[in-house]
Amino acid sequence: MSSPPVSRDNASSGNDSPSRPSPRGPARRRGSRATFWRALFALAVVVASVCVAVFVPPRLGLDLRGGTRIVLETRDSPTVRADADATDRTLEVLRQRVDALGVAEPTLARSGERRIVVELPGVRDPREAAEVIGRTAQLSFHPVREATAGPRSGPERDGSRVLPDPDAPGSFLALGPTALTGDGVKDAEAVLDSMSGRGWTVDLSFRGGGKEWAGITGAAACAAPGDPARRVAIVLDGAVLSAPGMESSVPCGTGITGGSAQITGGFGADEARDLAALVKGGALPVPVTAVEQSVVGPTLGADAIRASAWAAVIGLVCTGVFIIAVYRLVGALAALALLLYGVISYAAVVALGATLTLPGLAGFVLAIGIAVDANVLAFERAREEYARSAFRSDDLRRPLRTGFDKAWSAVTDSHVTTLLAAGLLFVFATGPVKGFGVVLSIGVLASLVSAMVITRLLAEWAVARPAVRRRPAWTGLTVRGRVRTLLERRPPRLMRYRRRWLTGCLGLLLVALAGIGVRGLEFGVEFTGGRQIQYAAERPVDADRARQAVADAGFPRAVVQTTGESGITVRTGGLSNAEQESIRTELGKVAGEVTVERDETIGPSLGSELRQHALIALGVAVAAQLLYLTVRFRWTFAAAAVAAMAQDVLLVVGLFAWLGKPVDSVFLAALLTVVGYSVNDTVVVLDRLRELRRASPRAAWPDLADLAVAQTLPRTVNTGMGALFVLVALAVLGGDSLADFSVALLAGVVLGMASTVFTAMPLAVGLQLRHPDRARPASERTGRRTGTGAVV
Repeated sequence: MSSPPVSRDNASSGNDSPSRPSPRGPARRRGSRATFWRALFALAVVVASVCVAVFVPPRLGLDLRGGTRIVLETRDSPTVRADADATDRTLEVLRQRVDALGVAEPTLARSGERRIVVELPGVRDPREAAEVIGRTAQLSFHPVREATAGPRSGPERDGSRVLPDPDAPGSFLALGPTALTGDGVKDAEAVLDSMSGRGWTVDLSFRGGGKEWAGITGAAACAAPGDPARRVAIVLDGAVLSAPGMESSVPCGTGITGGSAQITGGFGADEARDLAALVKGGALPVPVTAVEQSVVGPTLGADAIRASAWAAVIGLVCTGVFIIAVYRLVGALAALALLLYGVISYAAVVALGATLTLPGLAGFVLAIGIAVDANVLAFERAREEYARSAFRSDDLRRPLRTGFDKAWSAVTDSHVTTLLAAGLLFVFATGPVKGFGVVLSIGVLASLVSAMVITRLLAEWAVARPAVRRRPAWTGLTVRGRVRTLLERRPPRLMRYRRRWLTGCLGLLLVALAGIGVRGLEFGVEFTGGRQIQYAAERPVDADRARQAVADAGFPRAVVQTTGESGITVRTGGLSNAEQESIRTELGKVAGEVTVERDETIGPSLGSELRQHALIALGVAVAAQLLYLTVRFRWTFAAAAVAAMAQDVLLVVGLFAWLGKPVDSVFLAALLTVVGYSVNDTVVVLDRLRELRRASPRAAWPDLADLAVAQTLPRTVNTGMGALFVLVALAVLGGDSLADFSVALLAGVVLGMASTVFTAMPLAVGLQLRHPDRARPASERTGRRTGTGAVV
């Protein structure tokens, strides 16, 4: 493309008069300084990110590396209230127990006032681990008063109890009050006593020289040989573990000195080690109960990592090829910036010590679409600036800079709305979904650096090269684009039929509500409580045969679904380990060898709480979006955007109701992401509508809305294609774990783009016509005109 016959100064400075001193020199120096600092910042970020990505290993969640996650809830005891302090003390005791079990890299943390989250990577027997760390472990030592043939009726007095005698089945021991508690135990160790033939025992050492232990054993030694009172009972959680008698060498009144004792009871090696861990950890300050438990096999986690990695690679490649085809040279530079975005966001997750979970991987891949959006917004703005320039030249730096500057407002608003949704996930969600919110937030912030700093630097450097200046069409900024050319030839008049569009959207909304009312929602185990087990079968089996096998195991009302080629999911209420084994055995008869890949147990109280949190999260999301958009735009615009977003949410929920797909915490993550995406798309169009209104304050609102849709439609199509590439890759390659998540987001993205045009804009026009702006004084209406003619 040849440049017009004008001077270089006029081509560069627009309407500047030749007779006036040009400010180009100072402006160039300021621009050079800004470019230098941007380049220095970008270089520092990229170098630091590469170093972190190479040398710092990621922290993988249990759903990726396999293991057990247990959520314990503290309960009030008769003497201690389960407040935050008691929960913290309980956490420290549990930490000692877990350390004694020898679990590699365990994680324990308090969640709220009464919850403790325990993660045990690589634990093979999670039920046993849950039993060991969750037991109250009330260890006590009692004098034995007498032996009885059976338990006595009536209340116990003075702290005495009657418990079965472990050394004489069918006999009972009447115990005196507690003489020593587990708090007096200094250490406990499992020891194989091969010399005396006692097998595995637990050796105890006491604090303070064992004065209390010497006192209780000295009193027992004063009883006659054969008298039950010569014994001392060691009780753990209301059961007598051992009741050793005093040997004749123990002196009366002096007892066993040296501060040590030995617990015997015919233990095996594992039993002795678990008991030693309990005793060494000490008694829990308050009782605890498991309200949630999930088990993930390492194979499932490895498959998820592999599938997500392939989805990320394919999504990036397809997105890169697409933006290169549309935007040519600057598109290729944006693709390079996308690769750097991936490194930056990954390094940020690793550097912050955030746990990378399966939904977090999905958030990482999904944020690619957000990064593409910022690039597309800037490039489309640059194309517009070049097209409207009165003096087109071969120097594309000015339209490029102007395009990035004008895109900043829409980029900021769209990113803030997504951050609001991600922040709500972090506040209200639990477990892996919270990790999704963290990774999505990091991805949004990293996309700002990638698009508004790195892409801009690369593009400005490229368009200044002599070879590029001689061939400006290479850049892709001088090309009108097929979508834009089509819109210019046949501009849409959509707002003429805004009542038809709203009527059609209302019809779709009624269909979605009918699905919710007629079919109902298939709530997952997180929201209903119960147990959900995901099996992997040796050979494929249809759903009917799997349901019959589960019914034969005694659970005809269980929800049974088949996933993939050989996956079987069983969801039911309370289920014991023996009942789970019965189900697995029956499934094995029709599907060959069956293994457990994922096992989740949610208490009913936690399920009810999660349902409430889900509703609160959605309500706060709507309120937060409405508040932010009201501050940034007119209230009419904000109401239209929020109404369109609420419609998208209900349509996705209705789709899942009609398809019978589960509504769980991962679906909640997808739903809140749809909230951010829907408002994101609407904000871009509303931002353009506001700009057009400032430039033409007397133009009709329907005409301005049509123009805003036409001007932003190329961005909507290009950004939507980038997001769809990633989501389709996740849906196809992400496996069963991410299939429903991807379906929800695919529906949300498509509905979000459509609702902007057919719901938000008609509503905004209708509300604005019904509630016009108040007339402003002439002094306020007078504005300073910029070079583009917009009133600011």
